[in-house]
Amino acid sequence: MQISIAPLIYIMIFVAVVVLVEGLYLTVFGKSISLNNRISRRLTLLEKNGNREQVLEQLRKEMNQHLNSKNIPLYSMLAKKAQRANIAFSPMQLIGIMAGLSVFAFLGLTVGTSADLGTRALVAVAMGVGGVYVWVNNKAKKRMSLLEEQLPDAVELMVRSLRVGHPFSSAVAIVAREVADPLGSEFGVIADESAYGRDISESLKAFAERMDSQDLRFLAVAVSIQQQSGGNLAEILEGLAKVIRARFKLFRRVRAITAEAKWSGMFLSAFPILALIMITVIQPDYYDEVKETPVFIPAALVVFTFLIINVIFMKIMTNIKV
Repeated sequence: MQISIAPLIYIMIFVAVVVLVEGLYLTVFGKSISLNNRISRRLTLLEKNGNREQVLEQLRKEMNQHLNSKNIPLYSMLAKKAQRANIAFSPMQLIGIMAGLSVFAFLGLTVGTSADLGTRALVAVAMGVGGVYVWVNNKAKKRMSLLEEQLPDAVELMVRSLRVGHPFSSAVAIVAREVADPLGSEFGVIADESAYGRDISESLKAFAERMDSQDLRFLAVAVSIQQQSGGNLAEILEGLAKVIRARFKLFRRVRAITAEAKWSGMFLSAFPILALIMITVIQPDYYDEVKETPVFIPAALVVFTFLIINVIFMKIMTNIKV
């Protein structure tokens, strides 16, 4: 029995592309860019640079550069996710990385496979663009998850600061010092903007819209209303912290309840592709008798279409709005 390892080579090259992006990211920006770092990136930059204004300018540029470049052709599909992930690479750098990884994938396919030139070029571009997209998407999901988990504790820390007599701007600065990333650097930028004269409620609103987070919108609205009409901000934020924590627990519960359905959907969606890969590896000539027939390509397109429809409907069925 003849075994073909070509499909495994394709998979290994794609994994190598994703790993290369992460390695390049950590090499350029250092460990402080990692979300599992206990010290926020803002404090690390302040320790190295010492110029608060330059650090603020750099962080603000990183936070807004992707949405400002969403009009670049084909970049709009990546801009929102890159914004949520707060990718420090500029849009042009990301596009350049896609091109470089496409060249890397093409060289790997040239050495490891016998595919024709057109197929190698098409697959290489798909791997370069797809690898960066997968990496950015994973970064965005991880960052948003950490941010939602940190927010109730950060609001409670602000409540304690307000009750001992600190003004709200100082409470935000305390959160920036005590909380790790991603919330630490974000609140640090808000505190710095407030120190340079920007209204703190405007900074919170901009942060909420950039992250597209309902909980952050609640916080921005609560601060804005308190500034306009007065009231005990500590009590307002204490109630808000309870609401955010309750919403977080509810989301986790819904996620646990729908986990089985989501994994079933993922399995049913991935199984045909995995079966095709295994058949191609174990018996490369399995489709030789039918692939030259006139109905092979139309049938393959129909199957691929049904597979896409299956993925869409599985996602709709397991995406429960709370």
